[in-house]
Amino acid sequence: MLSQAASAFIYRKHRLFIGGEWTDSFSAREMEVIDPATGALLTHCALSDTQDVDRAVASARKALEGLWSKMTGIERGKLISRFANRLEELAEELAEIEAIDCGRPITYARHVDIPLTINTYRYMAGWAGKVNGETVEVAAPGEYHAFTVREPVGVVAQIVPWNFPLVLTAYKLAPSLAAGCTAIIKPSEQASLSLLRLAEVAEEVGFPPGVINVVTGYGDTVGAALAAHPDVDKVAFTGSARVGRLVAQSATTNLKRVTLELGGKAPMIVLPDADLEKVIPSIASAAFFYQGQVCTSGSRLYVHKSIHDQVLDGVREEATKLKMGHSLSADTTLGPLISLKQLERVSRYVDLGRLEGADIVCGGKSVNSPGYYFEPTILINTTDNMTVAREEIFGPVLCAMSLNSEDLDDIARRANDSPSGLCASIWTRNLSSGHKLAQRIKAGSVWINLHHYFDPALPFGGYKESGWGREQGAEALRTFTEVKSICAAL
Repeated sequence: MLSQAASAFIYRKHRLFIGGEWTDSFSAREMEVIDPATGALLTHCALSDTQDVDRAVASARKALEGLWSKMTGIERGKLISRFANRLEELAEELAEIEAIDCGRPITYARHVDIPLTINTYRYMAGWAGKVNGETVEVAAPGEYHAFTVREPVGVVAQIVPWNFPLVLTAYKLAPSLAAGCTAIIKPSEQASLSLLRLAEVAEEVGFPPGVINVVTGYGDTVGAALAAHPDVDKVAFTGSARVGRLVAQSATTNLKRVTLELGGKAPMIVLPDADLEKVIPSIASAAFFYQGQVCTSGSRLYVHKSIHDQVLDGVREEATKLKMGHSLSADTTLGPLISLKQLERVSRYVDLGRLEGADIVCGGKSVNSPGYYFEPTILINTTDNMTVAREEIFGPVLCAMSLNSEDLDDIARRANDSPSGLCASIWTRNLSSGHKLAQRIKAGSVWINLHHYFDPALPFGGYKESGWGREQGAEALRTFTEVKSICAAL
């Protein structure tokens, strides 16, 4: 099912990209790349260690202080645009690589991942020539010329998870390049292939050596070394809250800047006047898209009691329509989980939900076949204090709860009763109620009558334990710059 181009790339030996060169790791060790749809070995990637991290950081520092720093914003923007254009030309190949490596249904990779990736680089290319400061009127007596400038924060370690490698790298790499930074990308050990192909494209379109580096390996060695490295100026991390805390602690070695995009437990709130013909398929999609392995997955469903059963019956019917299969099959809408470990994790949570008193109305078990498949699962009679309703499962599991009131303050209190605050969705025909409730929700993104809407111009990030800082939009660019104040006495 793979094209010749994707097959030729996937099955080759994969090395590190450091300083514009492809090189073996210092130890010459390798790690396996597994197809989650079959459990079969695909290929091997180089296994980095701390010496490789040192090489990559030195390369990025050299590039930062060399040709890259001499390029104007317009020149950087032209290069980023050329990068985006080449990615668009390779869209089908990239979609196939992403699908087989992550277990993403190929249709989603084609129509979600690749377009959003390309659009992010194009959007940020336009910002490269607009990284400006401002003049400032000061209050002290006398005559002064006071102004600010924005400078690149420096060498940036970009640590990316396995669920959306191309998209989440673009969220970090595009604004950092626009700002004039250099990057060391550390992919997840479970999904490194598409980012190695990305490095090939960067080399092809002409990024100076060392501006973009890719080191593959395990988080507890490579990721930890990057987070603690004294010559890294910033870490941009996406992953779990547990690892995010470790990254933040390691960053204190030289007080490097940190942005964290962490987990979520998104509430979906269905008010009694909602348009159920639109709500039901949208709720199912929000819960089961990419097998629920999404930090913004709609995993908590709050439905007013007057329509609770109708909505749940509809969502259960939608779940039965999902087509389970290999990620490269065009008709697959429910692919595998990323690994056996993740499959076991989801199974444990569902078993725990049952022990805590939840009832399973559909799904609830893994599939006895090659690969790591789990049925789309709906838990009812869940309560706000159950583990399954509070912790991120990262699987196709929806926890449904009833709303006994239309009081917006009470609804918001329940939706906000979570350590996470990444996103939420509100479903209603009454836009006044929708906007009032959106103001009360403590989350970085609140969607009204839709779920999972992302755009390069819209800032993305979380409240509370869902992270620090924002990606996308002008806010992202600011996180990759330092502000310098300059004042001259006239």
